[in-house]
Amino acid sequence: MATRVRRTTLTLPAAPLGPDNPLPALRGGPDLHRVEIPRDAGLPADMARQIGAAPPRSLLPVRLRDGYGRTRRATDLDALVIENDRLRATVLPGLGGRVYSLHHKPTGRELLYRNPVWQPAAFALNGAWFSGGIEWNIGAPGHTALSCAPLHAARVPAPDGGEMLRLWEWERLRDLPFQVDLWLPDGSDFLHVGVRIRNPHHHTVPVYWWSNTAVPEDERTRVLAPADAAWHFGYERSLRRVPVPEDGGVDRTYPLRGEFPADYFYEVPDDARRWIAALDADGRGLVQTSTDTLRGRKLFLWGAGRGGRRWQQWLTEPGTGGYAEIQAGLARTQLEQLPLDAGGEFTWLEAYGPLAADPATVHGTDWGAARAEVASRLAAALPRADVDAAHAAWLPYADQEPKEPLATGSGWGALEAARAGLDLPGTPFDAATLGAEQEPWLTLLRTGALPAARPVPGAALVGPAWRDLLESAPSGAATDYHLGLAQWHAGDRSQAVRSWERALGHGAGALPLYCLAVAEAEAGETGRAADRCLRACDEAAREAAEPGPDAGDRQAVLTALVREAVPALLAAGRADEAARLLAGLPRTGPADGRRRLLTAQVLLAQGRPEAAREIFDAGFEIAVLREGDEVLADTWYAIAERLVAAGGPVTAQVRAEARRRHPLPERYDYRMRPV
Repeated sequence: MATRVRRTTLTLPAAPLGPDNPLPALRGGPDLHRVEIPRDAGLPADMARQIGAAPPRSLLPVRLRDGYGRTRRATDLDALVIENDRLRATVLPGLGGRVYSLHHKPTGRELLYRNPVWQPAAFALNGAWFSGGIEWNIGAPGHTALSCAPLHAARVPAPDGGEMLRLWEWERLRDLPFQVDLWLPDGSDFLHVGVRIRNPHHHTVPVYWWSNTAVPEDERTRVLAPADAAWHFGYERSLRRVPVPEDGGVDRTYPLRGEFPADYFYEVPDDARRWIAALDADGRGLVQTSTDTLRGRKLFLWGAGRGGRRWQQWLTEPGTGGYAEIQAGLARTQLEQLPLDAGGEFTWLEAYGPLAADPATVHGTDWGAARAEVASRLAAALPRADVDAAHAAWLPYADQEPKEPLATGSGWGALEAARAGLDLPGTPFDAATLGAEQEPWLTLLRTGALPAARPVPGAALVGPAWRDLLESAPSGAATDYHLGLAQWHAGDRSQAVRSWERALGHGAGALPLYCLAVAEAEAGETGRAADRCLRACDEAAREAAEPGPDAGDRQAVLTALVREAVPALLAAGRADEAARLLAGLPRTGPADGRRRLLTAQVLLAQGRPEAAREIFDAGFEIAVLREGDEVLADTWYAIAERLVAAGGPVTAQVRAEARRRHPLPERYDYRMRPV
């Protein structure tokens, strides 16, 4: 039975994704992977060169996805099933092409961690992400901005005469098209995945890719890879080389033996086969292997500490088992990006399947023997030469045109194809996918001018070609606002400020005022930033009061601006103004937790720690709490210190006493590092 592809529906308890944030994402993404490299770290030359290279200056042109909550209801999700007589893979094309399930029929085993709920959490570069399955991360270091976005999907002929499922999209942070082809050869126990990233531009582009696989975890789960050393990253901004398997007297290949979340990037020798496996107490589990282009292998673990356990609970529901991640990437570490030359492409083939090895050897004290046992079983199940041959067989099919559409992604690829006249065999970006978001940009492309209306919340384009078109367009509210976004993204901040000021002169409204506030805050002008935020809120309130069909969008802008203005006012020492502004925020809905935290911070700034503490004691949740964000712990301890100090100075002794008398409740502990 060669691969067959069919549609189905997956019903899960799910929290609605909600609307995107209406404000432009001017700031960079989460800096969890910012690292300070000591001089004696001994990094290989290519790693040192690639770490931190060409980071995005902002998340533009994508938008923040922070409109979700935590109230779940039964929801039907479109799914595609790829199946042969040995394996069944279930894929979610509307959610980044995630492989939700990989079921091995002969043993009845689920090979992946399959989350029983769909709960967005703020782990992606642009916010919403969810745990479980196999995800395809492209763009910049972190979980892709496409985590909760639809991809194009279609049936395509497979090399063995069956069918492939092709997923493809235009990745907007780097402006690159990519494709993921999945198929199951007849009689194979391994899901084959062919990946291609193309650079259609006339300049080199930095590329990031990691395939992340969530696997079930318990006390006897062991992760194995062909390495005697790894680069450890522990969310403390440091990278150090450590031995594998044991570091500090603890075998770190067992995910639950660590206390805090950590990354272990394995130092796989250049001539070694690329693979990584997660095996249980019986020596059974999942193995992933690939052609050599996909060089890196990594273990991510949450650890057994309170913060990691709390995050695991946050991402699913009570009573659900935990997971670790085994990952594979283009570079040694996720701190790096690789240059892709103009007109070039990266291609490789991955394979995912079951593995059974001798448990005594797998869990024995001889690391070399454990690795050799897994490598031997993998060689018997899927020889290295067969993976290389499958890649070679797939390449001619990578250009095959899709024969039956199964899902539709965005219209951004079609817009880029229209602008540049691109011919991308195998990944058609059809003009029929162009929609309302692309319409103003089509007008710019065809007429040389954006529509003259006041800028509205929505999509931006910031690439060099679009910046050139905006610079040539007649000045106006929308044109100058968007030109400022493109200039800001390119690092030309003084020009961006001038463009936004021109937009104000054209009556552009609240959005350029917000942009100018961010520019002033980034420049350290806290007082001016606070003033500008207040003006933006006043303008947004006036706009929100205007009648019209987009009144809801204008109210969303006002709400988002207030959430931005309150911290700006607190930074400027203007707590009473922040309190007055905060009083207008909605007191129910997904954003209520953010309002309560802001209220506690305002009360603390007003010298009312008892009232601030009452908010924490009553309990609240922030649905969009970011991975690694310590704001809850920081605010709790700041309140505790004021309570202990009782009007006096906050000394080191006061801080220690505050932590002793007011320990952080477990419900607010999301810390991912030692403190």
